[in-house]
Amino acid sequence: MTRVVIVDDHTLVRHGIRSLLEIADVDVVGEADDGQAALAVVTDTAPDVVLLDLRMPRYDGLWTLRTLREQGIEVPVLVLTTFDDDTLVLDALRSGARGYLLKDVTVEQLTRAVLTLADGGTLVAPSITSRMLRGIRSVPNVAGPDTPPAQPLTERELEVLRLMAEGWTNREISRGLSVVEGTVKNHVSAILLKLSARDRTNAVLRALHLGILG
Repeated sequence: MTRVVIVDDHTLVRHGIRSLLEIADVDVVGEADDGQAALAVVTDTAPDVVLLDLRMPRYDGLWTLRTLREQGIEVPVLVLTTFDDDTLVLDALRSGARGYLLKDVTVEQLTRAVLTLADGGTLVAPSITSRMLRGIRSVPNVAGPDTPPAQPLTERELEVLRLMAEGWTNREISRGLSVVEGTVKNHVSAILLKLSARDRTNAVLRALHLGILG
């Protein structure tokens, strides 16, 4: 069973999400009302996924993402918020979020997103992804000053990258392309290497900035 921690400053929201996820057979192992409390809960429970609100008093979602990364806590984080703002989306993804959904999603969409992240995938709300693709020139460069130039991708790697951008897991990509999962993992590794990306989300953002997915 997938283990989840919910981080939101509204008690009713946390309880509501907990009830919905537990109906969907997802185990909520902890709750927190701000980033500082979240760090302690995540350390104590070692969840598979963290559901994180962005706008919270004291220690907000962006602080939480950056601190998790600084402390080397590599838990997949799914941002779940009411704020449909491109700048916030990009800030969250650049800070380490593996997914970004709005709170108007259905239970099925939320459950699928949690399972996708737990399985190593990424997922951004389709409406946000399409806006990012249309406004590709505004996507900031996620590469550092010492990042090597991107290397050309093969046609198959581009195909895998597009599916990664849609939030597909390795397993889903292997089924969609009718290849074994090990082959997909090799393609993903090659994509990360060629784009000098630390993870799948970073690779997609870098590809968007470079126009590779345009």
